[in-house]
Amino acid sequence: MSYIGNELELFKHAHNWKQYYASVFVHLLKGDVLEVGAGIGETTHSLCNGKQESWVCVEPDPDLTTQIALKKQQGYLPDFIEIVTGTLDAVAADRKFDAILYIDVIEHIEHDGEELLKASQYLKCGGHLIVLVPAHNFLYSEFDKAIGHFRRYNKRRLADAAPKHLKTIDLRYMDSVGLSASLANKWFLKQDYPELKQIQFWDNYIIPVSKIADRITFYKFGKTVVGIWQKTTTE
Repeated sequence: MSYIGNELELFKHAHNWKQYYASVFVHLLKGDVLEVGAGIGETTHSLCNGKQESWVCVEPDPDLTTQIALKKQQGYLPDFIEIVTGTLDAVAADRKFDAILYIDVIEHIEHDGEELLKASQYLKCGGHLIVLVPAHNFLYSEFDKAIGHFRRYNKRRLADAAPKHLKTIDLRYMDSVGLSASLANKWFLKQDYPELKQIQFWDNYIIPVSKIADRITFYKFGKTVVGIWQKTTTE
């Protein structure tokens, strides 16, 4: 399975954005962590601080897992991470995790509800399922289509995809100012594919303002949705 598009290379430069969304759930990334759709390992780099007991990177594209392995060899990624080429099915069914991450992944999966239900079976009791996705189908563009997105989400759509037996811990929008910029692009600029300089401008100037605006608006608006659920039973 090969990955479509090059946004992984573009968004690896979004350091402020990665730190911002990580602030919502990084305290939950302890013990054993499973990252589904690890891409080129940049999310791993930003979130895996070496304090976890284990960290498994699952990625279906063998070219990308080769890049992760190289970064591990070079010391860019912790040497204790485990790399699995394949989908969630490639992880042994008897393994259990304290946290399972889907960062900009389930929009690439046609049957998202089935995927998250399967993921919940890998959670320990008390473990957390953490999902980050692009928001609002009215922003769906040729860029989304080109990189293999089936959909974008609002909070209700993401909540509907989550397993019903999990307890909702958090469900919020992020990057309210980025939403305004995306709307302006859709209505006026009509640019389908971002350039590196635009990613850097968004990350350096828009994200710091969004961090303030999001708090003021109580995380009710934004171009990204973050959901956190907890498994509270042993079933």
